[in-house]
Amino acid sequence: MVQVAGWIDIALTSGPSMETIGTLGPAGTSSEQAALYLWADRGRGGPPGVGLYDTYEEAGRALREGAVSHVVIANAYASVNSFYMDPSLRFAGAFLFDTPDYGIAVSPGHRIPAVARIATHPAPVPLVEELLPREYSVAEICYATSTSAAARQAGRRETDLALTTRTAAKAHALEFISRTRPIRMLWSVFTLAGTDS
Repeated sequence: MVQVAGWIDIALTSGPSMETIGTLGPAGTSSEQAALYLWADRGRGGPPGVGLYDTYEEAGRALREGAVSHVVIANAYASVNSFYMDPSLRFAGAFLFDTPDYGIAVSPGHRIPAVARIATHPAPVPLVEELLPREYSVAEICYATSTSAAARQAGRRETDLALTTRTAAKAHALEFISRTRPIRMLWSVFTLAGTDS
C-alpha cells in the first residue's frame, strides 16, 4: 500500500495480489464483507477465494498451515495485538472499509420483553446503548463470536434481539427495530513472515 506518514491508502491503489483470504465467519459478518472488498481489488480472479473461520485465531492458524495466503482482521478486535506480535506473521497492510449497517434486529413475530436479552459480538457493544429503541432496556448482553452468530442466536430465539449487520440480519431472516448505521473501520491484513506478498 502507498503510505504517507500517518495515513493509510483508502483506495487500495497498490499492493500484492492475493491467492486466498481467511477471516472471521460465518457468512454475513463484517469481516467477510471486508475480505470480499479486498478480494475484488487484489484477488487473483475467479470466484472469491475467501475462507471463513469460527475465530480470527482459526483464520491465523489456516494462514500458518498454508490454507490461505492472507488474513483480514478488524482492528476493533480486542486481541488484534496477538497478530501484530506473532513472529511467524507479517503485517502486509491496512485499509478502511465501512461495515454493512449495524442495527438491533429481531426474529419476525417474536414478542420482545421490555427488558431484553441481546446477542452481540463484543466489539460493537457500545452501539447497543446508541441503537436500542427507548422502550427497551438490557437484561443481559450475550456475547457471540461474530455479528452473524449473534443474528443466528436471535433467529433461533435464544436471545430476544441481536446487534448485528444488515447482511447477517438478512441471512438469518431478522428485521431491524432500530435505526441503522455503518461503522468506518480499519482492517489489517497479515501474511506469513518471509513472504513477498
